[in-house]
Amino acid sequence: MKSSSSAGAGTTRVLVTGVRGKTGVPLAKLLLARQGVDVLGGSSSPSKVGIDGVRPTPFSWDDPAKWSAATDGVDAVYIVRPDRADAPDLIGALLTETPPQARIVLLSEQDADYMGADGWAPRAERAVRDSGRAWTILRPSWFMQVFTDPRFYRDQIAGGELPFSSGGASVAWIDARDIAAVAERALLDERHAGQVYELTGPEALSLPRTAELLSAAAGRPVTLREMTIDEAVAGTTGFERELFALTFERVQAGSFAEVTDTVERVTGRPARTLRAFLADAEPPLGRAA
Repeated sequence: MKSSSSAGAGTTRVLVTGVRGKTGVPLAKLLLARQGVDVLGGSSSPSKVGIDGVRPTPFSWDDPAKWSAATDGVDAVYIVRPDRADAPDLIGALLTETPPQARIVLLSEQDADYMGADGWAPRAERAVRDSGRAWTILRPSWFMQVFTDPRFYRDQIAGGELPFSSGGASVAWIDARDIAAVAERALLDERHAGQVYELTGPEALSLPRTAELLSAAAGRPVTLREMTIDEAVAGTTGFERELFALTFERVQAGSFAEVTDTVERVTGRPARTLRAFLADAEPPLGRAA
């Protein structure tokens, strides 16, 4: 791909939305390691984009007026789907502001078809498929990073407990860095156009087994506390509650238990295991600082 923008002749310009997020940070670093790639880091707080080599770029789903400037001259766009009810409409509107030759990579979720054709996630994907642009859709399982993020389970795990509503089903946890590795290739290589990639880790783990691995990494017991879906979504409201409830319903239905080899097929190396991820994590789960 070539860009006629001010990035320079022969340069590929890539906009990474959500550049400060779990997949955005490793993706930006992978792209920067490539020769001739100009990385625009889309963020609602561009002053907080601290990745050397990334050009901070104002981008917010709540400020469409800045979208055309963010996408001007880009050759590829990585779209982190916003978890909000109007996501399908927002994604469609963004793509009308995107150059027609730009390659689009959408971060969706595993087994999105579970919701039916009129479901929220399939409609978000359809906005990309129907855009007239070359596209790739990534459908990852649950991120391993939920165990190290204080917004999710880190603090509970530090307290010796993993609260989860699995209904006895397993989850093929995936490292966000493996998602980023697939995204990097899809953004830069036209051979991935038109592909829907279901992305998982190399094994499906029951929640009791997951708790065992967390215990080993933390050096102290971490006990699974199996919850009902209502207990798991307590404290949330509106669309957020609906989305969380549906997510745990899908966990219990086995949507996240399927294991694929897509990471290895696309990148040439196996997806990381949860054990390897935890060994590389910061305290309280991994190596000492």
